[in-house]
Amino acid sequence: MSDSIEIDWTNCPDIERVAGKVSGQPIVKGTRILATCVTENMDDATPEELDDLFPGLGVQRVRRIIDYARRYTRQP
Repeated sequence: MSDSIEIDWTNCPDIERVAGKVSGQPIVKGTRILATCVTENMDDATPEELDDLFPGLGVQRVRRIIDYARRYTRQP
């Protein structure tokens, strides 16, 4: 996914921002994994591979995050 598109994660239930945690960047809930780690790799890896790469994500959650990112980037 292009680095030039910044995703508004506000309405994604799997992503959160926590003040003081990873400098307040959008992260996967309950982890310290940046949302951008998922989106930067989603075109090159399957959800299963991303779950292996970032333990604790869960394949279903990876799929939801990818779906959200793709829907967000298609909006006019």
